[in-house]
Amino acid sequence: MIPAPGSSDVRVRFAPSPTGMFHVGGGRSALFNWAVAKHQGGTFVLRIEDTDAARNKPEWTDGILSALAALGMHADDPTFEGPYFQSANVDKHREATGRLLDAGRAYYCDCTRDDVAARTGSQQSGYDGHCRDRGLTYESGRALRFRTPDEGETQVVDLIRGNPVFPNASIEDFIVARGDGSPVFLLANVVDDLDEGITHVIRGEEHLSNTPKQQLLWEALGATPPVWAHLPVIVNEKRQKLSKRRDKVALEDYLAEGYLPDALVNYLMLLGWAPGNDEEILPFDELVERFRVEDVNSASAFFDVKKLLAFNGEYIRAMSVEDFVSAVDPWLRAPHALWRPEQFDPAAFAAVAPLAQSRVALLADITDNVDFLFLDEPVRDERSWAKAMKPGAPELLADARAALADLGDWSAEPLKETVLVVGEKHGLKLGKAQAPVRVAVTGRTIGLPLFESLEVLGRERTLARVDAALARLAQDPPQAPAQ
Repeated sequence: MIPAPGSSDVRVRFAPSPTGMFHVGGGRSALFNWAVAKHQGGTFVLRIEDTDAARNKPEWTDGILSALAALGMHADDPTFEGPYFQSANVDKHREATGRLLDAGRAYYCDCTRDDVAARTGSQQSGYDGHCRDRGLTYESGRALRFRTPDEGETQVVDLIRGNPVFPNASIEDFIVARGDGSPVFLLANVVDDLDEGITHVIRGEEHLSNTPKQQLLWEALGATPPVWAHLPVIVNEKRQKLSKRRDKVALEDYLAEGYLPDALVNYLMLLGWAPGNDEEILPFDELVERFRVEDVNSASAFFDVKKLLAFNGEYIRAMSVEDFVSAVDPWLRAPHALWRPEQFDPAAFAAVAPLAQSRVALLADITDNVDFLFLDEPVRDERSWAKAMKPGAPELLADARAALADLGDWSAEPLKETVLVVGEKHGLKLGKAQAPVRVAVTGRTIGLPLFESLEVLGRERTLARVDAALARLAQDPPQAPAQ
């Protein structure tokens, strides 16, 4: 079990490999470890397992550090320790293989997979122990295997899975060092955990099958194994394990789309655990206060993108307007924005920012909501045009244009009343009457409240866009649906 809060002896770790983008599942594992360390007053150790030289890249390490920092885990926090690099510990890994060999807990093996298959009659069978008592010494190409006990069982103390038991006879003599002498993951992982004083290993359930082997290694090296906790697998809406080949799994992609870090943290903390009282949207400090790894559910956790989006919208709406304006600024000034930098009007955006904040669920959505303010002409969304510009639209737009041109007070309420009156003249309620006006001015059928938008856009630009729409309708009049 995990000691009572305040036990600074608790040391957890997060040990990713720098071989790709930062997976949201890794984010969940890191946060659960971080929450335990915070709750206990313990230490969170970051270890970069960088021994796969063929796949490791410095930019992936940088990505891990930046992703963790975005989620609130960084070296400036006293809870944080590291990063340590597994490649720096190779001498201790090799020393451990020597200790196992000297103690008779490991032996050299020159069997190939084909050799084993020839003896057992199956390519899928496990190792048959052929070299256990041959007394082979080291030669290049000979792997080092751990001698597992023939009798008894290995019980794993797992805070989430209970105490699963593995008969030792079912655990094959597994490789701990390759033919070139380099230790494999199973051993390097154990040696690093020992070296860093890890007391609790909290990781994904895909590692559960490795755990009895690693526990045997801990014991063979004369140490007490850590307490284990294997987190539930994260699945998509089809209940398939999240896969980078099939699903959007990179944390960087979610941040780039405008998901707020606080919303991601809150949501990831709920993948397999609940704070109770039917509460879900909570600040991280309160999540930490309530978190108990023992309360994590062992069942698969559904990564519900729609729910994450709803969370993000809630977090956006809870921001101050000033913080919202600051948060969306990178999207408003991005090189890929539809408008040129000199077209952006900060004052105009500030006027509509509260309206936009109440409607966007992603920060990236801001451009579609406000582009009409900064473009010389509105976007040309043909579906919106076809939907709004039905027969009768030219006449309604012409009447609206005339009424708007004569309007004395160019503000939201008079603008609304003017379009309402024009709509009534054409036998339309406000919702139907404003649709052609909206598309003429903004290019889209949905967006910010129309009349507040017209107020900010101004009389001259509004009338010019209505004139342009009327000109287009004159060239290509809307057709009545075929009977």
